[in-house]
Parts: sequence; structure tokens; C-alpha cells
Amino acid sequence: MSMERTGTRVFSGGVWEEKYGYARAVIAGDRVIVSGCTATVDGEVQHVGDPYKQSVTAMGIALDAVEAAGLTVDDVVMVRYYVVEHRHFDLVGQAIAEVFGRVRPACTGVRVAGLVDLRMLVEIEIEAQRS
Repeated sequence: MSMERTGTRVFSGGVWEEKYGYARAVIAGDRVIVSGCTATVDGEVQHVGDPYKQSVTAMGIALDAVEAAGLTVDDVVMVRYYVVEHRHFDLVGQAIAEVFGRVRPACTGVRVAGLVDLRMLVEIEIEAQRS
């Protein structure tokens, strides 16, 4: 997925960004705040039924936005994740540990009633801060 930076906004071209009127990420001074990312690529939910793989895909999209804004995984300071089933916490946590374990950002996990598409099992937001 290619990212496009326009001033203080980063866009991935994802269907929800246009439909709901938001940017993939916003650059606010030394911070990059990335909107919630799911495993949706080219309008299609990937890895249906697999919260671990959906998490890896969602984090990849989020990190692409951070990199388009000029920062790296080492600059990530916060991860928030939302799961639709309690039993998915460990699988999503495992994916987060694999991607961010060396960085050790702050992290919050929340169980929600559902996401915009019933095939989505996890949504992930990240924030990065220029050191």
C-alpha cells in the first residue's frame, strides 16, 4: 500500500479514509498520530478469521504511515488495539510484541462490540514522537 503525504496529512488511499473523511495519519509538530488501521488492503479485508495475521497487516499499514511522515518504528510511543473477541487478546498481543517488543511503547487493549466490517477482528492505532 503506498502512502501519500500532503502537508501535515498522510493518506493511504483506503476506502474508509475517503468515505468517512479522515487522514491515515496527522503530523502534529514532532508527533505522528495514526488513525485506526485494520487488515483492509485495496478495499478487501485480509486474513479473515485470523486475528494474529490481521494484526500484523494492520501494524504494517500503520508503520507505513509513520515512515511516510518521516519517523520509524523506533519512534513509536503508543499502541492502542481494539479486539472484537476476548480470546483474541493473546494473539494480537503476540503480534504487537513481535513488531514493537524491542521498542516497548505504551500500550492499551480494549474489547469492543464490533468494527465497521464484521470480518475485521482487530483495529490498531499508533502514535510516534520524534526524539
